[in-house]
Amino acid sequence: MCDVADRRLSVRIQQRSPIPLDLDFTCDPGDVLAIFGPSGSGKSTILRSIAGLYRPEHATIRADGEMWSDTASKAFAPPHRRAVGMVFQEYALFPHLTALGNVMTALGHRPSAERRSRAEELLRLVHLSDHQDRRPHQLSGGERQRVALARALARAPAVLLLDEPFAAVDRTVRRRLQDEIDELRRTLDIPLLLVTHDFDDVVRLATHLLILDHGRAIASGALADLTSRPDLPWLRDAVGLGSVFEASAVRRDPEHGLLALTFDGGTLLASDRGISAGTKVRVRIAARDVILATSAPDGLSLHNVLPGTVSAVNDDPALDSVVVQIAIEGVRLLAEVTRDAIGRLGIGVGTPLFALIKSVSIEILADFRQI
Repeated sequence: MCDVADRRLSVRIQQRSPIPLDLDFTCDPGDVLAIFGPSGSGKSTILRSIAGLYRPEHATIRADGEMWSDTASKAFAPPHRRAVGMVFQEYALFPHLTALGNVMTALGHRPSAERRSRAEELLRLVHLSDHQDRRPHQLSGGERQRVALARALARAPAVLLLDEPFAAVDRTVRRRLQDEIDELRRTLDIPLLLVTHDFDDVVRLATHLLILDHGRAIASGALADLTSRPDLPWLRDAVGLGSVFEASAVRRDPEHGLLALTFDGGTLLASDRGISAGTKVRVRIAARDVILATSAPDGLSLHNVLPGTVSAVNDDPALDSVVVQIAIEGVRLLAEVTRDAIGRLGIGVGTPLFALIKSVSIEILADFRQI
């Protein structure tokens, strides 16, 4: 069996036109790398390059232990020789075929006697067994997207590419699809790339993040690391700064409307969401919802008073606030405060502080059930 390095997706792309690109990244099996940036920044071009549907000016793309593109040596594997599953935002289903028929079209590499049973298995995986005989026009937008996902998985891909997969569905369906894809990807153990311009997709699904601006990678790394950096004004302007990290539900208190969460920095009390003890969740705390204090306060309604130490301060003169990073054991929180607060509290790197967080300000983003 190939080790992680062999199954890793490695991509380096450079070109001057038509869309300038200059980036270099990797994605390991089991990870979800979100490629995030404004329209026209080259996100979809990156996916098409990996799939072999586009040839950049300079590229080195390696996956599944094979070289898929290497412009220096003129090596190029055509799309049908790349173990890639790709899901488009517009579904790209055959309108005259049923859901089952659409999935079976991607099983040409299997013996004909196995194709129907494998297609049925994949539709069960995306919870569409009852709809396998329906044609695309008889399915909802979310159901069509799940057929497209089953068809992408039918190729037994070494890499799964999702190109704005939730753009054509409403917010409620979007949340359901996000949960299903998160549950599904934990059974695949392959690199998964998600292209999106909606940061909600990033914080709910990604393990890693690549931020693009005009075709250039301006930041990349683990999601928790990037969302807790105080020096990314582009991200601040686009979505608002906020730390994202994983936690575990340990106790519900329905009578008082509270949920206790443990994380690498201690315990948080959030609003009760009916989440069972033992459930892993992803949490986001907006930087503007964190209040800093030099001593633990008394007589307040909030529950969360976390001791920490200032690990970074970003005072950009072009901004109307100062971003402070607080180390709370293994987690980094961000707080946006005024320059007046920096002076009055004497905040600098190494300053011991308390982070005050209202329970209602803690956003629980996704259910990370163990599969």
